[in-house]
Amino acid sequence: MSIDLNGSEISSIHREDGRLTLHFSRAYLVKTMTGSSERTRWHQAGDLVIDGVEEASTIPSGPLVCRGGDIEENIFTYRDMVPVPLESRGHVRCALMFEGVANPFVAQGTAIRLEMHDTPKYIEHLR
Repeated sequence: MSIDLNGSEISSIHREDGRLTLHFSRAYLVKTMTGSSERTRWHQAGDLVIDGVEEASTIPSGPLVCRGGDIEENIFTYRDMVPVPLESRGHVRCALMFEGVANPFVAQGTAIRLEMHDTPKYIEHLR
């Protein structure tokens, strides 16, 4: 299961005391059905939290619609997606593009985790 960054909605980005929280009001999840190549699409709220933030670009004001980007976790780079679950320490970086915002939002830190909230809601079957 993963979050498809393209089209996912972020209601706020907040930085305080070295912690950066990106709140997904509507993260689009893609789930692969067990024993099948078919997939389903869902939406769910959640937070992408980066701790030990060393540097971050100017925080765009929300709400925002993501156009994609990269999540770096140590030696792995996830392009246009976030794996679920995600929790890691070490070198972490996110570089996200948003509709109507010229420059990417970039943040770098020492730990990253994804906290999903509520219950995922079904949207459609992908064939």
